Amino acid sequence: MRIDSINPFNGQVVNCYETHKPDEVENIIRSVHLAWGNWRTVSFTKRAELLKRTAGILRERKSQLAMLMATEMGKPLKGGIAEVEKCADTCEFYAKHTEDFLREEIISTDASKSYVSFQPLGLILAVMPWNFPFWQVFRFLAPALMAGNCGILKHASNVFGCAVEIQNIIRAAGFPENVFRTLLIPGSEVNPVIENSLVKAVTLTGSTEAGKKVAEKAGSLIKKTVLELGGSDAYVVLHDADLELAAETCVNSRLINSGQSCIAAKRFIVVKSVLEEFTDLFLKKMGSKIMGDPTDPTTDIGPQARTDLRNELHEQVKKSIEMSAKCLLGGFIPDGNNAFYPPTVLTGVKKGMPAYDEELFGPVAAIISAENESDAIKIANDSVFGLGAAIFSKDIARAETIAATQIEAGSCFVNAFVKSDQRLPFGGVKQSGYGRELSYYGIKEFVNIKTVYVK
Repeated sequence: MRIDSINPFNGQVVNCYETHKPDEVENIIRSVHLAWGNWRTVSFTKRAELLKRTAGILRERKSQLAMLMATEMGKPLKGGIAEVEKCADTCEFYAKHTEDFLREEIISTDASKSYVSFQPLGLILAVMPWNFPFWQVFRFLAPALMAGNCGILKHASNVFGCAVEIQNIIRAAGFPENVFRTLLIPGSEVNPVIENSLVKAVTLTGSTEAGKKVAEKAGSLIKKTVLELGGSDAYVVLHDADLELAAETCVNSRLINSGQSCIAAKRFIVVKSVLEEFTDLFLKKMGSKIMGDPTDPTTDIGPQARTDLRNELHEQVKKSIEMSAKCLLGGFIPDGNNAFYPPTVLTGVKKGMPAYDEELFGPVAAIISAENESDAIKIANDSVFGLGAAIFSKDIARAETIAATQIEAGSCFVNAFVKSDQRLPFGGVKQSGYGRELSYYGIKEFVNIKTVYVK
């Protein structure tokens, strides 16, 4: 079976990939398992040395890797370069801190000695999406390798070139052969990989529906999963917000990765007393963004990753408009053999509309009016998702209390847009998933937290 990588900017074929046959998949899994037998005994010092080399290679190749992302999934170059640099930073973070994160914890009991030891699980399967084709992988891979695990990657089919490059980078850094391998298989062939007895756990970043399927299969086999799924992040603008700051931050967040980010702002819940002023500012800033060739350094918004995804987004917009939402900007499919969708602003968005209830994975903003602060919080929580959120107010103490105690999300930021940071745990609640990535919480998701008791 062959899978083509299509450039969403011009519809041209970037490359063709022969998928791995079932016997090849089996051999790769067995090879990684055998490699783990030695890798688990390698010292933290040696693992850190290899991961720091990985960071160096990523930085050396960042322009090349950014161009690959631009051609495979349409990411503007400046976003691709920033993504690769973030991967390098994360490699260095775990190289520096893992030994402390996984240090034995002595606990006083009636034993002569009792403690908690953190031991690797073995082979971890990563099922990853196309929107951040390097970052999504390295935020799993860096801590997994440092903890003594080995990894297998099933990447999204439209970014197989990125998947192959990640494998090449790990090899170039000097890691032992087969501690990390890429499987070139379609999503329909993931279940047999999960079923393989040598695969000990699964991490997935992707849609809620994909997460349900993987969790169901892994759960039936009593295998641990970490799921980072969809989001419809609510950004709440209160009556006392700095509206210039709020509008600028909200637009920048909505257009992260051309709008294709789980933690991009999607629902803008604005207290009625400042709705008109906020909307005017927001509209001007959205309208000023440049959509174009992702390889042009001046481009703010590239094409969507695939035409089918762009078309699904447009259907959500059209249905919302049919249900009485108003489109103030964008809302159309441009001419040409491409996957472009322009910055789009919908107002008058209400419950029952796709723009209210569903995740809009693209540069579409849904502005929702709230009567007051309590109504805004209620609307923010009126979602099946719970990945990220933000609160805008000049009353910092009040906003912090709302962020910490009243918003149902894995992350809530005050007067700033939501972003992942290797120093902080990242993940969601409700249908946005479970488990955490990054920080010392993330590295402990895929270790055996073992009690050792000596009488």
